[in-house]
Amino acid sequence: MTSAAAFKSAPDAAPKSGARLLVSTLERLGVEVVFGYPGGAIMPVYDALTGSSLRHILVRHEQAAAFAADAYARRSGKVGVCMATSGPGATNLITGIANAMMDSIPMVCITGNVAQGVMGTDAFQEIDILGVTLPIVKHSILVRDPADVPAAVEEAFHIAASGRPGPVLIDLPKDVQVGQTTEDFGFHYSNAVQSIDHEAIARAADMIRSARKPLIYIGGGVKIGRATKQLRAFTEQTGIPSISTLNALGTVPTDAPGFQGMLGMHGTRAANEAVQEADLLIVFGARFDDRATGKLAEFAPHARVVHFDIDASEIGKLRETHVAVAGEIAPGIETLTAHLADTPLSIDPWMIRCASRVQRTAFRYDAPGEGVYAPALLKAVSEAAGDDFVAACDVGQHQMWAAQHCRFARPEAHLTSGGLGAMGFGLPAGIGAKLADPEATVVVIAGDGGFMMNVQELATARRYGVAVKILLLDNSSLGLVRQWQELFFAENYSEIDLSDNPDFVKVAEAFGVEAFRISRREEVEAGIARLLAADGPCLAHVIIDPRENVWPLVPPGKNNAEMMEGA
Repeated sequence: MTSAAAFKSAPDAAPKSGARLLVSTLERLGVEVVFGYPGGAIMPVYDALTGSSLRHILVRHEQAAAFAADAYARRSGKVGVCMATSGPGATNLITGIANAMMDSIPMVCITGNVAQGVMGTDAFQEIDILGVTLPIVKHSILVRDPADVPAAVEEAFHIAASGRPGPVLIDLPKDVQVGQTTEDFGFHYSNAVQSIDHEAIARAADMIRSARKPLIYIGGGVKIGRATKQLRAFTEQTGIPSISTLNALGTVPTDAPGFQGMLGMHGTRAANEAVQEADLLIVFGARFDDRATGKLAEFAPHARVVHFDIDASEIGKLRETHVAVAGEIAPGIETLTAHLADTPLSIDPWMIRCASRVQRTAFRYDAPGEGVYAPALLKAVSEAAGDDFVAACDVGQHQMWAAQHCRFARPEAHLTSGGLGAMGFGLPAGIGAKLADPEATVVVIAGDGGFMMNVQELATARRYGVAVKILLLDNSSLGLVRQWQELFFAENYSEIDLSDNPDFVKVAEAFGVEAFRISRREEVEAGIARLLAADGPCLAHVIIDPRENVWPLVPPGKNNAEMMEGA
């Protein structure tokens, strides 16, 4: 439930333009950083930025503005803000908007547009960005009067952050930006306390008491719902083993007792086998994504399901739910924990079995040869960075290796494009995360394919002194595509060769960024130390074996127990 109190400016207020009302409303809402790129249709807003308290980060491509705002939101817990001009500026935001939508990230995207008088005439750089983005936003607003700007911005921020978060688009025609008004209307929003379904939670508690092989299935909704503290208390009190989706890694520390690892296509054997044996899944903020479940009809075949989620439409969408608890995750978990406070669970044999399997199936890092072994490198860098470590991952093999082998102490330490899988996310996301938390050790983990998609953002990092540490794993190929072609397309390697990559050390240095190369295993320890000790942005170009694959792997159409292992 939401309530809104209207307010109106004083009648004798000096006239203000829509652009200045936008800037002043952003300031009033506590926005500190905005990512963007100017252009003709949004020039009045950029004119109004001058002298404001907002820190504008000029990216070198609008897609990077959206990715950086996304990561800023993930790391800070605030609404991320990006802006662009009309036409190509707005369309360049689309991938970033879709990324935020699929991962439920609160973001407000502000676009300029042509004046209302020429809308629909195919004017220069005119695009119906509201129509284009309708399937990938939580809400969109076309502002038609300068006096409506504050209310539109207030509404956008409220919708973006409330319930299940997501991106909201505000489209500002140029005449609205330059138009003057002495009146402006806005709303102060407040969220009413949601009722807790005590009856459903009591039934969930009864089901847990009767289970002999319960398993906690942690989704990204726990982090989004700021329920990490409650989730950890629940796992510690009950001792129930847990698994995690990609976007929930770190919600329970990855080295915590009882944690089985990530489930799914590249999940751990311990996690995937535990799912297939469990008699009860306690699902917190997860949506049964296909990359997590494998063959859905054979996923957790012996388990009943208790599902907690802020979004009622996700409950029962893909898997039958026996107890549904729709609403805020944090109070729901807290109430469930209280129901089980004085109830010892009869799960000791199951806990022992799960703990034994974690030890028996643990990854090994003694790979033969003198070349750099990527899993060992990633494990080492996360351990060397300690609890301040934040990984901003691009998409590909390196992303899966990071999920499998890095140590994450908190969910905000793992930033990844989960639902969309957007290559090019890593570097702008690292910039956004570092600006959100300057004290964190932000490491961009990228492959040579994805890195090239937003390589221009090295200029952004250099200009603003954003001290991101870039670990560029170079196998001279589109590694994950190559792996699938090897395994499932009879080694028909089609268009995955990147052996003509530029010299990435020279490229980084051309942007004014410190860079060096690691090509042998004996260089790893010193290389990690140099990377983490660098004062400003720094790139470590790491040469890895192009034949190395990500293991284990659940093949398409198979259940999670049917994992392929490397030789």
